[in-house]
Amino acid sequence: MSSAPRPDDRGRDRDDEGRARNARPRDGLGRPLAYGTEGVERQPEGVTRTPDETVTQAQALLDAGRPFHAHEVFEDAWKSGPEDERDLWKGLAQLAVGLTHSARGNLTGGARLLLRGAGAIGAGKWGELPYGIDLDGLVVWARQLAESLDGDGPTVDAAEHAPRLRGDGGGSD
Repeated sequence: MSSAPRPDDRGRDRDDEGRARNARPRDGLGRPLAYGTEGVERQPEGVTRTPDETVTQAQALLDAGRPFHAHEVFEDAWKSGPEDERDLWKGLAQLAVGLTHSARGNLTGGARLLLRGAGAIGAGKWGELPYGIDLDGLVVWARQLAESLDGDGPTVDAAEHAPRLRGDGGGSD
């Protein structure tokens, strides 16, 4: 088992195998904070969850206004899940990152990622409500949010605009 990341000779955080592992604390939107600052609890990397656990945990993080952290949960699913589902989980991760960018003030990048994620999950190849996920509702949510973003507009409140992953139209608006 790897120990906590530690700085290498250039001051970059590395794990025991030499892979980059940023140990800086992060805020609720995943932005790195200064060492010694108290951040929010990070999602552990490389966790294998059932699809139901993935959706449930990601929804809790989205509801808490932590879409960056929800993206990490989806990323674990896409990396550890069956090959034929990777695009589904990757698309969901892109939606979470799109919301993250929008909440950080990168509205143009947020809109692009929301539309990219909507395209990935809206391809119609996933069947009806895979794992209870309302893909059609999420596509509508992502497109509406992307259309509402203005490059010079205010940031988006991540918790207020969190999508509903299961069965209630895909959005909380």
